[in-house]
Amino acid sequence: MSKQRPPPDPVAVLRGHRASVMDLCFHPSQPLLCTGSADGELRIWDTIQHRTILSAGVHNAAQGIASLACSSSIGANKVISQGRDGTVKCWDIEDGGLSRTPSVTIKTNSYHFCKLSLVKRPHSSSKRVYGTTHNDSDEIRVRENADADALDNSREKFQEYLPEQSSTFEENTQVEGSKYVAVAGEQPSEVEIWDLNTAERFARLPQSCVAGSSGISTTERGMCMAVQAFSPSESQGFLNVLVGYEDGSMLWWDIRNPGVPLTSVKFHSEPVLSLCVDGSCNGGVSGAADDKVVLYSLDHSMCNAVSYSPDCKLMASASEDTTVALWELYPPQT
Repeated sequence: MSKQRPPPDPVAVLRGHRASVMDLCFHPSQPLLCTGSADGELRIWDTIQHRTILSAGVHNAAQGIASLACSSSIGANKVISQGRDGTVKCWDIEDGGLSRTPSVTIKTNSYHFCKLSLVKRPHSSSKRVYGTTHNDSDEIRVRENADADALDNSREKFQEYLPEQSSTFEENTQVEGSKYVAVAGEQPSEVEIWDLNTAERFARLPQSCVAGSSGISTTERGMCMAVQAFSPSESQGFLNVLVGYEDGSMLWWDIRNPGVPLTSVKFHSEPVLSLCVDGSCNGGVSGAADDKVVLYSLDHSMCNAVSYSPDCKLMASASEDTTVALWELYPPQT
């Protein structure tokens, strides 16, 4: 049994919050880090100088912040906050601070722990990286080819970090579906899609069935625990949503057919706690309460056949899209 190396020390420890830090996210293009705490405080940090640039209370202190999100898809100088008060707010970063009032406030009336998701788009420069599937002792690797004075001083430098809104930047980020946010709904087993421009609900997954239509119910799967919205190239810009549920199952939805999911899988025996789609929107990873981290592909083409090599070191899959994928598995399965 190999001895595990100790984890590295952090390059810095950022202090200033007065309550538990509940979520954080990096600015999409600048050396900034946004953090939110259980008392409703939002802080933005300079990750180079390790100082607070701005601090503001953005949600009720009694409920606090559940999650934060930044993305170039909603604008370079915006941050989304989700509170446990049933609201989602969009804030503009301007003039060395946050806008006095949010540019958008969405009243979702949902009160739980599932974090919101902005829409992820594939990056043309994305590449597959090595991934690992953990299951307790087994490991299978799958491979494919600050204080107030400091705060005041930091505000003066804040404008240095705000990027110019070039036309190229806007052309690369403004696509269909990019102005939406996915959240667990008022009904805990449902997911709602809200328009950030109008603060109106755009869709519900699953969509309520009407007379003569077929559909499914997600009630038996339990609460929605994790959600990831994305726009794969195969969907021609239409929104897709990956949802993890309390029973360990996951559903993949295409907004064009909100009544029935594209597919359903159950990789976990306990609630799914986190989901993330990779930069190419062709694969993802999920973590759950069963101590498993699972790496998987998101394929639109039908898989017609799979096969293991005699020594179980290789796996091959045959696809409707005319390709054959070859996978290496470590260690060999017995």
